[in-house]
Amino acid sequence: MEAEGWVLGPPLPPPSLGGGGEAEADPDPPAGAPGASRGPLLAAAAEVLALDDEEDDLEVFSKDTSLAEVNSFSPSMPISPSSMINQYKFEDEPELRDLFITVDDPESHITAIETFITYRVVTKTSRGEFDSSEYEVRRRYQDFLWLKSKLEAAHPTLIIPPLPEKFIMKGMVERFSDEFIETRRKALHKFLNRIADHPTLTFNEDFKIFLTAQAWELSSHKKQGPSLLSRMGQTVRAVASSVRGGVKNRPETFTEMNDYMETFSQKINVLDKIAHRIYKEEREYFNEMKEYGPIHTLWSASEEDIADSLKGVASCIDKCCKATEKRMAGLSENLLPILHEYVLYSEILMGVLKRRDQIQGELDSKVDALANKKTEKDLFSEEIGKLEDKVECANNALKADWDRWKQNMQCDMRSTFTNVAENNLRYYEECLATWESFLASQTVDLRVEEDSEDRP
Repeated sequence: MEAEGWVLGPPLPPPSLGGGGEAEADPDPPAGAPGASRGPLLAAAAEVLALDDEEDDLEVFSKDTSLAEVNSFSPSMPISPSSMINQYKFEDEPELRDLFITVDDPESHITAIETFITYRVVTKTSRGEFDSSEYEVRRRYQDFLWLKSKLEAAHPTLIIPPLPEKFIMKGMVERFSDEFIETRRKALHKFLNRIADHPTLTFNEDFKIFLTAQAWELSSHKKQGPSLLSRMGQTVRAVASSVRGGVKNRPETFTEMNDYMETFSQKINVLDKIAHRIYKEEREYFNEMKEYGPIHTLWSASEEDIADSLKGVASCIDKCCKATEKRMAGLSENLLPILHEYVLYSEILMGVLKRRDQIQGELDSKVDALANKKTEKDLFSEEIGKLEDKVECANNALKADWDRWKQNMQCDMRSTFTNVAENNLRYYEECLATWESFLASQTVDLRVEEDSEDRP
């Protein structure tokens, strides 16, 4: 949640949402209301709920950016930026909210070799480990990528929030829309909010540096990272671990997690594709409706006897067209981003489970080596003890983060589909009322006409 750009810091457990009843589809939606393509989305939604480098930054500047955001782990709260429940003040409850972050003000930078966007990142905090209570820095997309990679390296079995994907179209830079810039800004804003809400990631040192260091300081800090040879060694070890095959002693809990994620990934990807297809069809329908209404108005000029009826139809179509536009905005702002975010989360979770298996595989290989060695047993036993501790820490971290992620995912999904259902109800009710009003007016006109004919 955000007020004047400020976002919650340490997490609170998401509120428990009551199971909502499923909306019953209207078999005969009113004219002007496209309902035929909604079935696959609702069906796929039910299935989901049932599941217990450097960046080129070739972009253009968007002058119009909305600062309204929703706290990512409080899905039950109203999404309206004007809602008073979203207006959090820095002074309120400091013991619960001690880190406030916002991402805004995209700004274009043009050099001899590239054009890229930076975003302002403003932080307010009352934490003692920060030297100041307020910071303002500018970051480009590749800086966010750096932060994500550092978090993954420091916490290999924690679920790091997803970043928006790269969206580069070579040779078509000028065609990047304000909508794309705003979509990316919101995603970067949510990325930092997710980290700030996380009980472990929020205290990561690289996260603090990202929020506080000026550009030259961050650049200097990046150069202090692991060398190329070190990174290559990590990659080689990861590949070797995967080549060895499956983990011998994987606990049943993580096998169940892996099976869950395979099913979740399949369902959420299908749902994401269907939702985008529905949005595309809705846009095509909207464009047709915009041309359909004016034809009736033009026709009324040459048909005096039915001119009022034709104008009435044109007016109804225009109102339904506006309702469709609002419905499309709801899909693009609320449904599509959430679905795609969890598509990315499914990829992240599979990667986390794979990294846990690599740690387990390293332990298994040492145990096998010890069984075949007659000398250096003390050395191997010491290494095995350290690896056992490492595996236990990795397992405990993933279990805790898994429960937290799953609870948040279910809350996000319930909130999103409830919002979609409410938007659908408003849309169909508006269209229905529009056409019922038109029919009522035509009935009155018909009775007046019949009365006049009956008079002597």
